[in-house]
Amino acid sequence: MVRAVVGANWGDEGKGKITDMLAEKADIIVRFQGGANAGHTIINDYGKFALHTLPSGVFYGHTTSIIGNGVALDIPVLCKEIQSIVDRGVPAPKILVSDRAQIVMSYHKNFDAYEEERLGGKSFGSTKSGIAPFYSDKYAKVGFQVSELFDEELLKEKVVRIAAQKNVLLSHLYHKPEINPDELYEELLEYKKMIEPYVCDTSLYLYQALKEGKEILLEGQLGTLKDPDHGIYPMVTSSSTLAAYGAIGAGIPPYEIKKVITVCKAYSSAVGAGAFVSEIFGEEADELRRRGGDGGEFGATTGRPRRMGWFDCVASKYGCRMQGATDVAFTVLDVLGYLDEIPVCVGYEIDGEVTTDFPVTHMLEKAKPVLKKLPGWKCDIKGIKTYEELPENCRKYIEFVEEQIGYPITMVSNGPGRDDIIYRV
Repeated sequence: MVRAVVGANWGDEGKGKITDMLAEKADIIVRFQGGANAGHTIINDYGKFALHTLPSGVFYGHTTSIIGNGVALDIPVLCKEIQSIVDRGVPAPKILVSDRAQIVMSYHKNFDAYEEERLGGKSFGSTKSGIAPFYSDKYAKVGFQVSELFDEELLKEKVVRIAAQKNVLLSHLYHKPEINPDELYEELLEYKKMIEPYVCDTSLYLYQALKEGKEILLEGQLGTLKDPDHGIYPMVTSSSTLAAYGAIGAGIPPYEIKKVITVCKAYSSAVGAGAFVSEIFGEEADELRRRGGDGGEFGATTGRPRRMGWFDCVASKYGCRMQGATDVAFTVLDVLGYLDEIPVCVGYEIDGEVTTDFPVTHMLEKAKPVLKKLPGWKCDIKGIKTYEELPENCRKYIEFVEEQIGYPITMVSNGPGRDDIIYRV
């Protein structure tokens, strides 16, 4: 069976923990899109880790981790990440990389930084990991695919062609140093050496695994609202964050995805620019940020302080709908234990009208949150193992959110550890 773990909102929902937890019963975990621009924080028996490219199931000896064809593959980052977990006592994971994955080049990162610099105050808040230039090249058909590393004649011809094209922009738009084709060729040969042990036809491998009845987890990056088609465009990422894309980014048939576990935070947070209706500021935001997550709400990749807000029923209902949620995993609920009252955004007021349907971006910019306050439970819920043991107001909060979003909350995370989870039938 194939299950997808995806985000309902802006990313940072706690997908890494849920994947790590579900991976115990999985055979294969597949990263199907995105690059090293966002991270998943995992806390387990080996310690605390921030993963950027590796799937969150690498900590189990029985699993195979796959980097799918939909991923923006930053080879040095991946190899460094593998080494970093092995150095900390994690057994060397079994990793396969799709021969159809495309490679993030050093010039993609340069172009990312140059463009943010050029845009100045109108920048997209990029992590400068080269993601937008990478996907631009992929769809303009001028990217380097992993399989091409093994054809030296093709590479020799292609580096000259690519350098000529990129140098026009470098010289005339950005006024930066040009790319030397010989150095580009050497970079690619270096990448070949690094990635060669892992390369295989992963879609064929998955086809065989499905025939054998293996348990497969698809792991997405970011969340619905960062999807280039259905998110807060243009403040989005450059690859689809939806479970539906998991079939494409992994190379499996769409009908094989039987469960979509959509992760929602018990409050909201976001990294980067863009519309965020339930956002809060000042001391109120600082306190939630300090208490949030494990060690506070700061980006796993950038360390940037996340923008904070109350739970947004409008955005989450939409996020679950676009993902096709069969189950909702509700995370970091324990963080809210300090509040007397917990505001929840139940609607958006736009031009004097209230809606509970998520609008397009230019309407979002005008939206004001309609808040409802629910009573807090004023205690620490970490360590509780069954739903019935949760304080009454805590259960009421979960049930209110469930009713508002219209999708079943079947898992409640009440702490950062792998075992801090309550299953709800």
